[in-house]
Amino acid sequence: MNIQGVLLDLDGTLVNSIQDMHLALNLALSDVAFPVVSYKQVQLWVGNGIDTLVQRGLSCDSDINPDLSATLVKQATERFKAHYQQLVGEYAELYPGVEIGLYELGNVPKALVTNKDRAFTLQLLQKLNIAKHFDVIVCGDDGNKKPDPQLLKLACEQLGVSASQAIMIGDSKSDILAAHSAEIPVIALNYGYNQGEALSQFNPQYLCEQFSDIIPILTNHN
Repeated sequence: MNIQGVLLDLDGTLVNSIQDMHLALNLALSDVAFPVVSYKQVQLWVGNGIDTLVQRGLSCDSDINPDLSATLVKQATERFKAHYQQLVGEYAELYPGVEIGLYELGNVPKALVTNKDRAFTLQLLQKLNIAKHFDVIVCGDDGNKKPDPQLLKLACEQLGVSASQAIMIGDSKSDILAAHSAEIPVIALNYGYNQGEALSQFNPQYLCEQFSDIIPILTNHN
């Protein structure tokens, strides 16, 4: 494996951003007269984009209530986005080892591949001062969200590398399944937002406990 490009997820991989999303979701739920939810619930619900997160909040469950009205979902989603715009990066922080790890990968072309909307992604990157590390930024509103492979394929295209020359780094089932579908090797990180599922069951090529563990894997394959 000759790695010419690294694709990295954002939330749960590079950044712990749950508190921002938890506050924004509870404010949105309050706006539409729904009960607030716990931090631990939100931690299990993130990873599939804002629309899904809001619907899980309205359902108070990982399984979305099929009877939710489209009008309610639209209103709550709009309220979430309004609140989140004010909160992006307010409490978010990089996971241990991420900043030095990104510097150590400095010579390898890197793409950020996230299900988060571009407007919020750019806000968060600016707040944390890590945008400079990425040659390409692919967001959830650029195509079909992970676990669909479209965003990963788009990132490879923009980096100018083939799937066999790239590797995906993520923290969730969605990242792993998207990488498998795109035929891209994947490193899974155990510390992020895995929605309560053991990542080993999805057969990533590598399973790491901390971000710094990826460095020897990548450097040994270049």
